[in-house]
Amino acid sequence: MGSSRIWRTPSRSAAIRSSSTRSATSHDYLRHGITSLFAALDVATGQVYGSIHRRHRAAEFKKFLAKLDSQVPAELDVHLICDNYATHKTAVIAKWLGAHPRFHMHFTPTYASWLNQVERWFALLTDKKLRRGAHRSIYALEKDIRDWISAWNENPEPFAWTKTADEILDRLASYIQRIPGAGY
Repeated sequence: MGSSRIWRTPSRSAAIRSSSTRSATSHDYLRHGITSLFAALDVATGQVYGSIHRRHRAAEFKKFLAKLDSQVPAELDVHLICDNYATHKTAVIAKWLGAHPRFHMHFTPTYASWLNQVERWFALLTDKKLRRGAHRSIYALEKDIRDWISAWNENPEPFAWTKTADEILDRLASYIQRIPGAGY
């Protein structure tokens, strides 16, 4: 295979809200439906590849993988960093991956999604576009998500860790020592 690049790919569901106060959670919050976004972040360039679906099953994840396969240059291996969601581990996905050897799946440990850089991108999407939005239809919500991805990709920037691995592990060790009975 060619060179490798790491792609981070969890997925999220977004709810359509309407609220007269436009607050994240208000007394008049009304949910009109949800949509699911599968997204991959190219950690080298910061570019995001997204695929919106009405359902969140292996069939939709497989469609996302096929779309990613057509969009990523053929000479690159694709390393997908995923959460442990069952959709990512079905027989249908295993079969698809077997037929596409340039794709490699890696999974974050449970409760360690913060390790996946695309989670930071999802946080920005949520904070800057979705949280206070009042989308009156799934179409409006999906349009906002697509517009956000397009705007992001006009000038993508990769995320950079601000701490070294040793600094993170030292901080974690200090925290664990303060937890009674942690025993690590």
